[in-house]
Amino acid sequence: MVIRSKAPLRLGLAGGGTDVAPFSDIYGGCILNATINLYAYADIIPNNTGKINFLLRDKNQSFEYKSCENLPINGEVDLLKAIYNRVVIDFNLLPLSFDLHTFVDAPAGSGLGTSSTLVVAVLGAFVQWLNLPLGEYDIANLAYKIEREDLKLAGGKQDQYAATFGGFNFMEFYAGDKVIVNPLRIKSNILNELSRSIILFYTDTSRDSSKIIEAQQQNVKEKNTSSIDAMKKLKEQAVLMKEALLKGNLHEIGKILNMGWEYKKQMAKGISTQLFEDVYHSALTAGSTGGKISGAGGGGYIFFYCPQNSRYEVIEVLKQYGGSVRRFEFTKNGLLTWQY
Repeated sequence: MVIRSKAPLRLGLAGGGTDVAPFSDIYGGCILNATINLYAYADIIPNNTGKINFLLRDKNQSFEYKSCENLPINGEVDLLKAIYNRVVIDFNLLPLSFDLHTFVDAPAGSGLGTSSTLVVAVLGAFVQWLNLPLGEYDIANLAYKIEREDLKLAGGKQDQYAATFGGFNFMEFYAGDKVIVNPLRIKSNILNELSRSIILFYTDTSRDSSKIIEAQQQNVKEKNTSSIDAMKKLKEQAVLMKEALLKGNLHEIGKILNMGWEYKKQMAKGISTQLFEDVYHSALTAGSTGGKISGAGGGGYIFFYCPQNSRYEVIEVLKQYGGSVRRFEFTKNGLLTWQY
């Protein structure tokens, strides 16, 4: 028997960063994101060897452990071990024995929510295998707790919920782990035009998002007015993006993205770099009407809205920076699990 799962990566279109505590606890956060056809995959193959084998296929790495109730968190493949530990402890299970294969379509630190999406995919495979009583909100919340509470990794909540639910969602975040996911019903012709008009550009750089997020959190704790005001503007941006998509006013998308990018840079130091500023300026000069970095900032993917057929001119001008353009389509489904 093989248990399989996959969960989609996401583009954060508006409101990015407002899902991070303590801002979301104090002021409430709003995010608009959408999943794309790049995925994190997990395969579980139960065995009777008394061993747990983790095989990271995209990194050509493998790790073997003796089956036990609690794997040590010691800096070695901690993400996968923390998922296993939670499953065994929370559901009062005996030690499990299995092979776990993982693969992610984008590199870590690229800004598409890779780590959180992988947690959702692996957790989903365990839910399918062990028939655990977890719904969508439960899976997303548990994935969040594994990263933020068990492993103390800085970050927000949107990635776990995007990967679990899939599609276009307007998300609201409040104190006490309260999250409301509002799926958006967007016409197919709008979705097709949107995916055709957005260029997803990988700068061939990566970053440690936790440092940027920690600086953002510190700004809120210290009541840094400019940073907090910028986050409040990003909440407004999420509402504007929702209205533009639902009404089909795609001509406003670039302007809304550009507005968000200017406010996002005010949240914390390190979000933008000189490379990103150069890339952004070149794209706008070539015909894009706006864009933003994907994720917390500092590296990874950046995307641009390119109306009409300006995408071709923008792609051409971006060649001078190396990197690569990644074609994608938006997806409607979130976490999927099955077995055979």
